[in-house]
Amino acid sequence: MAKPSTRTYSRYSRDAARLLGLMIRTARIERKLTVEELAERAGVSRGLVYRAEEGDMGCAIGAVFELATIVGVPLFTPDQSLMTLYTSNAEKTLSLMPRSVYHSKKVINDDF
Repeated sequence: MAKPSTRTYSRYSRDAARLLGLMIRTARIERKLTVEELAERAGVSRGLVYRAEEGDMGCAIGAVFELATIVGVPLFTPDQSLMTLYTSNAEKTLSLMPRSVYHSKKVINDDF
């Protein structure tokens, strides 16, 4: 099956990406970092920094998270120890859940 040429995203997702991009740009400017300096520190291209700051949904999430971390934008919580606690709790919850979701197969009674 061919890969679709464009991916559609919900308005909420697009708005969240845009907000994160604006937060990254604001923090970068407050720290007096140029796009080139941020790109070099993150190990990405200047173009990716520009796209991330515009909220481009095609940017790799890891690269955007790294840009945010470098300029000091908190992603989930500003406290690293809380992040570790939340991660641990999520892993515990997932360990109690089934690994996969299966839909039950309906038995068709075609015995007339």
